[in-house]
Amino acid sequence: MAGPLIVTAELATRDFAWLDQLRRAHYPAERNRLPAHLTMLHALPPSAEAEVRRALSRLASEPPPHASIEGLMDLGGGLAFRVASADLDNIRRELAEHFHGLLSTQDSGGWRPHVTIQNKVPPKDARALLARLREGFQPRPLGISGLGLHRYLGGPWEDLAAYSFRGR
Repeated sequence: MAGPLIVTAELATRDFAWLDQLRRAHYPAERNRLPAHLTMLHALPPSAEAEVRRALSRLASEPPPHASIEGLMDLGGGLAFRVASADLDNIRRELAEHFHGLLSTQDSGGWRPHVTIQNKVPPKDARALLARLREGFQPRPLGISGLGLHRYLGGPWEDLAAYSFRGR
């Protein structure tokens, strides 16, 4: 059977390059199966794929959302950049309402938008990196270029489609 569907906010090229470089530098290589990403929905049923594609295409017909990196999140055994965006919150809420009844427990429990840089490391290592990155941290804009659809394959993801936002 096909794996669950994942919906992401696609990171703009420059921001993706910066975040992915940090992820490759700090995420244990043997466990890092994915590039930097911003997950909006973690597990929609494969049977909803056509409907998900239609919804993402419709939502991407709008201008790109405004977003920013506003801080760091302590994950215990790792860390992430906290993303703030009323626009993405609205898109995520619309998707959650549309697919209500099909959402996983994780997706039903709310959304804390973030991009994970490090995970699955000893807490002392995570705290050290968190302290280092907090020094001189400044909020910064985060470019969002589109919405992505992926299939979970037990670790890695299969890229199914990317829906680019229309220009401003």
